[in-house]
Amino acid sequence: MKAIVVEKFGGPEVLRLKDVPEPKPGAGQLLVSLKAIGVNPVDTYIRAGTYARKPELPWTPGTDAAGFVEAAGAGVTFKPGERVYVYGAAVGGVYAEKAVVEASRAFPLADGLSFEQGAAIGVPYATAHRALFFSGGARRGETVLIHGASGGVGVATVQLALSAGLIVIGTAGGDDGVAFLASLGVSYALDHRKPGYVEEVLKLTDQKGPQLIIEMLANVNLAEDLRIAAQRGRIVIVGSRGPVHIDPRLAMAKDLTVRGMSLWNMTDAEREHVHADLAKGFADGSLKPLIGTKFTLIEAHKAHTAILAPGARGKIVLIP
Repeated sequence: MKAIVVEKFGGPEVLRLKDVPEPKPGAGQLLVSLKAIGVNPVDTYIRAGTYARKPELPWTPGTDAAGFVEAAGAGVTFKPGERVYVYGAAVGGVYAEKAVVEASRAFPLADGLSFEQGAAIGVPYATAHRALFFSGGARRGETVLIHGASGGVGVATVQLALSAGLIVIGTAGGDDGVAFLASLGVSYALDHRKPGYVEEVLKLTDQKGPQLIIEMLANVNLAEDLRIAAQRGRIVIVGSRGPVHIDPRLAMAKDLTVRGMSLWNMTDAEREHVHADLAKGFADGSLKPLIGTKFTLIEAHKAHTAILAPGARGKIVLIP
């Protein structure tokens, strides 16, 4: 079968499509024939060798995908032919035509969702859910500011926040980004490329600030987040691409909570709860993954460039 293989850390050019042996499922595992693969920013950080977690090489990237169950090991309730989305592979990664996954990391794909949409669930929706409710303690009627709301995680966060009855202020780049957020039903959409846009956040909240901020790029925004957050507000850091200089006194003056969050810290029990809760939203239509650009598997290097470029609109996926 074909798979993307990384033999040395580096730029997107190290992503090579190669023939590799087809993996076999063991007890408690599934062999899934993949029809769509989700691309996440963390894939690029690991590929570059800059992430805290470095895999042994050669390595196949990817955690999110969707497809058909091709074979099941002993003790598995899934049957061949079932449509599933997966989060994490037991053998290698999912930038491949097939992958072996632990059955506990596979979930039924709702009838109304395509394989591309299924590949957009794992990291984006679980991250959004954990950031809002586990780390952020989001409550109905609160105002949440979502920085970078037009990307894969951003869209998932918007949909979950709206379904939970939150007032959403979302940011994106340019007029088209603002229009995209408006199409999602965002209460207030702001252009983060415009100087002083954070002052609009204060105006929209009667100078009180949002009770919750979901921060996708802390190295750019965290200092301002501390300034505009509401008294006793919460800031959840989902992403950052470098260090940032902040004034801790701003947090002290308002009794702010600043909390980092990583999906890798989610326990098995948390994962089961999150995906069971997400399933309700996919079933009733309140959650609907939006797909951006599609690339073929051999174009994985292009996908890695695109996902770090500004102006993201929905989830980038690979088609095997």
